[in-house]
Amino acid sequence: MYNYKAKTAAGTTVTGSFEAADRSMVVELIKEKGYYPLSIEDKTAKGVEINLGGGKKIKPKELAVLCRQFHTMLDAGVTVIGCLDMLKQQTENKTLKEAVAAVYDEVQKGKTLSESMQALPKVFPALMVSMIEVGEVGGTLEAVLERLAIQYEKDNKIKSKVSTAMVYPAVIGCIALVMVVFMLVFIVPTFVGMIESTGGVMPTPTKILLFVSGLLTNPVFIICAIAAIILLRLGFKRFKSTEGGKYFIDRLIYRMPLVGPNIKKILAASFTRTLSTLLSSGVSLIQSLEVVDRVVNNQVVSRGLAEVREDIKTGSNLAAPLERMGIFPLMVTQMISVGEEAGSLDAIMEKVADFYDEEVETSISKLLAMLEPLMMMVLAVIVGFIVIAMIMPTFTMNQGAGQ
Repeated sequence: MYNYKAKTAAGTTVTGSFEAADRSMVVELIKEKGYYPLSIEDKTAKGVEINLGGGKKIKPKELAVLCRQFHTMLDAGVTVIGCLDMLKQQTENKTLKEAVAAVYDEVQKGKTLSESMQALPKVFPALMVSMIEVGEVGGTLEAVLERLAIQYEKDNKIKSKVSTAMVYPAVIGCIALVMVVFMLVFIVPTFVGMIESTGGVMPTPTKILLFVSGLLTNPVFIICAIAAIILLRLGFKRFKSTEGGKYFIDRLIYRMPLVGPNIKKILAASFTRTLSTLLSSGVSLIQSLEVVDRVVNNQVVSRGLAEVREDIKTGSNLAAPLERMGIFPLMVTQMISVGEEAGSLDAIMEKVADFYDEEVETSISKLLAMLEPLMMMVLAVIVGFIVIAMIMPTFTMNQGAGQ
């Protein structure tokens, strides 16, 4: 008896159980129901036991290195068992190391590599498991691992570029915040205290500044503010964990000016590259779209792809329903149409992915070029307001003395 967790065409997660001879039969039974298997657990035997909570999150770079090393060893004539034995010793990430060791044990018991990896969905992505399964069946495991290495290397490259690009604005923002808080907490109260001791009248801007400064130095307000932030964070996390909440947030981001178009480009690059990798490895279009759905991890795209898959099952091509959904830029659907007509969809998708990778990099550079002066302007306005609010009582006192 096997327990399973699977994903429906609509993107919801379901659980159940099947009585079957082995895991591969359970996979077939799940697919017959129109579901995509996420995890399978043997109820009658002790399965893979691994604590994934204590280790670091698996990064695309680490998966790229794993696949690259695996491919190199296989290409040199090392057996799968031998590769896993060496990989479990070489891998640095604790979670990945334990996962490879667990897969090694399961393969030694007679299970296939893909079956063993499928039991650890938090470590080995659906893309990786599906492609390895195809590679095992078709005898092209070496080529599949090389494609996976290239895929994860490119994923890591674009994520690194985005992260690096955001470092400077984040540093400037933190410095600005610290500077403003320092002025409000330490400088403003001292200066205002001097004005009050002379009996000067406080103008409205100075009163506002003093009020904000008072809040930031009030322990009760600070405790309440921290508690409110924690509660809001927990509430947001809970809301985001629901399917409706995730869809609302993803749709909101999709519609945001400046950010939305860039998110579309990032998702388009991820969609086309993953689809290209899967199709070139021999995975069927329907199964490829199911895997892409999980890789992209966006509810707007997920709901759109669910409808696209249903249309394809009734005989439609990929381009028409995808264009109707409007979840990707028009160029994506136009190039898909060209690829379908030419019979080279995987090659076309790879070129589209390369194009959008460059587009994302260019767009982020432009966005940062706009963001940096905007942040400086906001900082100048805030600091200017503080300085003016501090100087105004002095002018008031001078005017009073003159009269």
